[in-house]
Amino acid sequence: MGQTIPVWLVVLVSLLAANLPFMSGRFMAFYRLKEPKSLALRLLELVLWYFIAGAFALWLEHRGGQIAPQGWEFYAITGTLFVTFAFPGFVYRYLFKLR
Repeated sequence: MGQTIPVWLVVLVSLLAANLPFMSGRFMAFYRLKEPKSLALRLLELVLWYFIAGAFALWLEHRGGQIAPQGWEFYAITGTLFVTFAFPGFVYRYLFKLR
């Protein structure tokens, strides 16, 4: 059970961070905007949250021991996984019709 809790913690933080741009009307969940966020701003925020969640995962990995070296394949897979995690928020914001 040594590494299972940090792994699930990273998955949960990534799931929350990926959906935050679509669920919140504020930039980076803190800064209030004068007009509604555009899709481009939400995608920029998604990229920023990807790097924040990655920094959190790197910190947890550093705490657990030696950091494993990663190639471009790792970042391609984690990026697509992060975009997949953002799908529920995107559907709720742009595809789900509220009546």
